[in-house]
Amino acid sequence: ATTVGNYALFGGGFFNSVYQSVVDAYNKSLTRSTPTALSIGRTELSATTIGDYALFAGGRSNTSTYRDTVDAYNGSLTRSTPTALSTAMNNMAATTVGNYALFGGGYEGFSGWEAFLNAYNRSLTRSTPTVLSQGRYNLAATTVGNYALFGGGYSGSFSSVVDAYNTSLTRTNPTSLSRGRMNLEASTVGDYAIFAGGQTSSISGYVSVVDAYNTSLTRTILTGLTAARAVLASASLGDYALFGGGLASTSSNDKKVDVYDKNLTHTVVTDLSQGRYNLAATTVGNYALFGGGYSGSTYQSVVDAYMID
Repeated sequence: ATTVGNYALFGGGFFNSVYQSVVDAYNKSLTRSTPTALSIGRTELSATTIGDYALFAGGRSNTSTYRDTVDAYNGSLTRSTPTALSTAMNNMAATTVGNYALFGGGYEGFSGWEAFLNAYNRSLTRSTPTVLSQGRYNLAATTVGNYALFGGGYSGSFSSVVDAYNTSLTRTNPTSLSRGRMNLEASTVGDYAIFAGGQTSSISGYVSVVDAYNTSLTRTILTGLTAARAVLASASLGDYALFGGGLASTSSNDKKVDVYDKNLTHTVVTDLSQGRYNLAATTVGNYALFGGGYSGSTYQSVVDAYMID
């Protein structure tokens, strides 16, 4: 999921053994429409927005076919297909800094975890800046101040590495995460980039740890999530970053929504209407939206909207 203009877009996914190409768009009044579908149905793709374009990149369209496809939607929801990624990959992380949309890391079936970084400018021209310092997938990314941060992931072990790119796409490496983990989630509120949750083993091993980086890339460890969980989703709304859903040790924890304000104060708000993981989240107008996901037995179409009172 990502947002362009007046629309929140949810694209791709997997349902009933079919790799989906459908895109659902919600306007500021939460009215849904279905623009032109993705050019290829796929799951485990990544999305971010640059200028007038929402980009959906990479993914997997069966158990062994990885995609380099990039679909772009403008503010009128017209689709185009920019230059493909440098390598076909899934499970990348994506964020935007300055004049660039960045897609980093990922998994490629033949070589395994990758360190590639693909950058798209506002004209959707692709470049390939300095790669990540460590190849990995199932990492998380967000932007704070003048830095895009890529943190965590899996590289044969559970990574704590954080790569920071400035608006000129020069890479540095700030203090590592307090705990190496994959399937974590990242969002930004005020002057802080927040990395929350994740897992430290391939089976269970969910964690509640939360790390924050300020605009100078100084790290702080925050109050943890209410429940340890992985493959959750996040969205920023006003002075709040929301982290919702996820895979947890008990089904009751799959519904939790943890909130951090711009001062890093932690609160908990009303649960999601349906516990689920591998969901997606973004913001449009006055709403943070959490859509789709898997409840352990059923693929979900539900969308929960949160607004500031």
